[in-house]
Parts: sequence; C-alpha cells; structure tokens
Amino acid sequence: MDNFLAHNDETRALMLKDINCNTVDDLFKQIPNIIKEFKLSNPLNELDTQKEIKRMANKNNTGYISFLGAGAYNKFIPAAVSYVAERFEFLTAYTPYQPEISQGTLQIIYEFQSMICRLTGMDIANASMYDVSTAAAEAILMSMRITKKNKVLISNKINPQYKEVIKTYLWAGDFDAEWFDSIPDNLAEYSAVVYQNPDFYGELTEINKLNGAAGNPLLIVIQDLAALSVIAPPVNADIVVGDVQPAGIPVWFGGPHAGYMACKEKYLRQMPGRIVGRTVDADGKQAFTLTIQTREQHIKREKATSNICSNQSLVALMTTLYLSLMGENGFKQAGLLSAKRAHSLSEKLAKIGIKTLNRDFYDEFTVEVADADDTLKRLKENGIIGGLKLSDTKILVCATEIISESDIDKYVSSL
Repeated sequence: MDNFLAHNDETRALMLKDINCNTVDDLFKQIPNIIKEFKLSNPLNELDTQKEIKRMANKNNTGYISFLGAGAYNKFIPAAVSYVAERFEFLTAYTPYQPEISQGTLQIIYEFQSMICRLTGMDIANASMYDVSTAAAEAILMSMRITKKNKVLISNKINPQYKEVIKTYLWAGDFDAEWFDSIPDNLAEYSAVVYQNPDFYGELTEINKLNGAAGNPLLIVIQDLAALSVIAPPVNADIVVGDVQPAGIPVWFGGPHAGYMACKEKYLRQMPGRIVGRTVDADGKQAFTLTIQTREQHIKREKATSNICSNQSLVALMTTLYLSLMGENGFKQAGLLSAKRAHSLSEKLAKIGIKTLNRDFYDEFTVEVADADDTLKRLKENGIIGGLKLSDTKILVCATEIISESDIDKYVSSL
C-alpha cells in the first residue's frame, strides 16, 4: 500500500514546517473541539426527538417572499417531478458513469437532448454538463479548437460567477479573453463572441448573425432556458449553453444544477461530453445507446477534446420530467406569467419614483434607488427579500410566476 500514499515522511515534515507545526497532532490541536461546547440534553425516544427537532427548526424564518434571481430562480415545479426522480430506478448515490447499462436512463437522456434542441433551435445537444459556468467555458474552448484561434471576445454583462470560471479555464490553458460593453467592428482575431441572453442585469439581447464578419468568429449564447418559453430561440448562434435550473430544479442551496450545451451539427466532433442516440436492436426493436463520446479521454488522454467525462443525469431527468409534465402550453403559460409579474412590479415601482434601467426584459430587471441597503432593509423588515444589491444605488429584482399580485403590492407598499 505504500505505493498509493501521496506523501512520504520527508514531504510531511516540510509541509508541517511551513505551517509552524512539529507533528500532525499539533495541526489538529489548532481545531476547536466544538463537541465539548455542545450542551446536549438527555437522550430522547424517537417521538420526542422528532418534536424537539421540529421545535428547533421553527426558529428558522422561512416565510420571506423572495424576489431574488441572479442565476437561481424560484419557479413552480409540479410535485410529480421529484416523486418520479426519486424512484429507485433513477435515484443513485452518483451520476451513472455507464448509462449504457440502463435503457431507461439512456432514453431519458435522449429525450432531454431532443427537448434542448427543440428549445434552442440547434441541431445537436449533449447529455448535459456539470453546470452553466463550465458549459460556457467548454464552449469557448470548443470554439478555439474549431477556429484555431486562442482569443475570445466576451460580454461584460454575463453573470460574474460565469466570468470567474471562464477566467480560470482560460488561465489554465494559456488562452486570452477580451471583455466588451459594445462589440468592436473588427472581429478577425477572435475565436468567438459570447453573449448572455437575458444578460446578468436582465436585459434581453438581440442575437445577430456574425456571418461575414472578418475571421468568421463563432457566436456563443448563454441562454436562459425559461425565457425560451416566450422569446425566439437563438438560431443564429453556433453554440448555445445555459442552466436547466429554471426548468424543474429547485433553488436548493445553490445546487446541484446542470448545464446544457447545443450546437450546429457540423461542430459535433468538437462537443465535449457524451451523446445518446436512438437505433434498433437485432430484433428490430427501438433501442438507445451512447452514440458518441467525442472527448475519448480514455484513449486520447491529454489530446482529448475535454476532460468532461460524465453528465448530470439525475438533474437532466428532472428537467425532462418538468418539460414533459408542463407541456408546450404549460411551459409557455409559466413564462408569460413570469413576464407579466415582472413588468407589473416594474410599472408599480415607477409610480412611486423607482426607475427600471432596462429597456427590454423577461422576468428580471435592474432598478435604481436612493440607497440600496436602506431599501433592502425596509423590505426585509416587511418579510420580503427584495433582490440582489448590485451597487449603492442599484438592485437586481426578479419576479417569477410564483409571485402573486398581492406580493407585488406588498413590495411596493413597503417602500
């Protein structure tokens, strides 16, 4: 077993010296013994334990009306989504690494891919990505492999969390990025131009073709999936990525979510991850199989297109269930209701002198106030999480279909 130990005695001694410790025991002595600080009651039976835990849980104030968005959206989710997803056939301790052993898992992934293609207007979609940030970063690397250029042009108005992941990916690969507020005229040196739609501040962006631009850079769109219920798909894009969270995934505690990636068919061989296809077996019956794993990490190793070697099967399943249960009409109705609620709030805020800075928006918008901290404080005192503070005078506000008109009236009256 010595061969499998990461550190030898000499390495451990050097590490301990750097942190001013003589032994490993010295290291752990620095950790407070919080167990001794617990004032535990006497042992209880199961019934009394349940009552005590509920009593303690009631100390949490969970009754706030939330107008938070900024990448995680509180949406209506049919109860059947979690019921089916938590069945033993699907719920596992780990995302299935070899889904080819299960026809049911493969079919779900195939349906997920088909739905993503239909929503985005793209030809091909993969089995899902870890999250939207890694999907965006992988799309940029994909564009560099296609165009043979190591520089990308990215909108400054994408989610700051996406920015940080993209920066890390590009730094590790020694690639360059430029960030823009308005797109320059000369695009010859860039592998791709990256937009987010709607952008982080809620503004809907008109996605124009880049065909004919010098150098033929690709167009990558980070697209809100829920917004596609009411706006046209980004068919002019070459690669579309995004988060499936607004389509059937609870906010939870920030995750897990899942990313999606779709592209034009001619870029299939450069797409990371795996793709499930439909065929027939030896008896002529419908069958599903892993059609392609473009990464080929197990063969090409460092020459692989990506180190993404799995997918978020369970989260993708929840999105597939959500879209199936909502149907085309239900999905569209939820989107229209979200837009209606957001615009209603914006209009009512305008009447009390709070200006919306967006020209066009879906369910999220930026407002300008005299004092963001004071505004959010007053809202919280009235049981409302009023949005995300962007600056001393700006707040990002979101209203989805679960927000009622009475919630909106309470928001406005609290100010």
